[in-house]
Amino acid sequence: MENYSKKVMENFLKPKNMGEIKNADGVGKVGNPQCGDLMWIYIKVSKDKNGKEIIKDIKFKTLGCAAAIATSSMVTELAKGKDLDTAFNITRNDVASSLDGLPPVKMHCSNLAADGLQAAINDYYEKQGKSKKKIKTNDCSHCGSSSKCNHKK
Repeated sequence: MENYSKKVMENFLKPKNMGEIKNADGVGKVGNPQCGDLMWIYIKVSKDKNGKEIIKDIKFKTLGCAAAIATSSMVTELAKGKDLDTAFNITRNDVASSLDGLPPVKMHCSNLAADGLQAAINDYYEKQGKSKKKIKTNDCSHCGSSSKCNHKK
């Protein structure tokens, strides 16, 4: 078994925001064919007192390993109550750091969580007739570093 942090194990054993939102405003579905993980992120959007669109509710369904479930739980915690721009910019590194790290071989799981959130937000934008946001990442898919690393790609 991988060496998981206490936070990873807590979010795996007692995940937060697990489930589905009926009539969600946005749904992101992502998967990794190499490991078989599959993830759905559901968002409900409303406006705050200043008229800014925020994620009022967020849920996930994940078929995958402990890290995939933990990162799904954590990304929902990071995004809930945030405005859409802030939530869209949550990175795989943010997810992994919030879990006190992931084993390098499991970093792809945090990629799925961040990608699923971005896909859900873009689905919402598309349904609203707005332009999708461009997903940009230079993070290493192995370690999550946003700077150059020495991993083979």
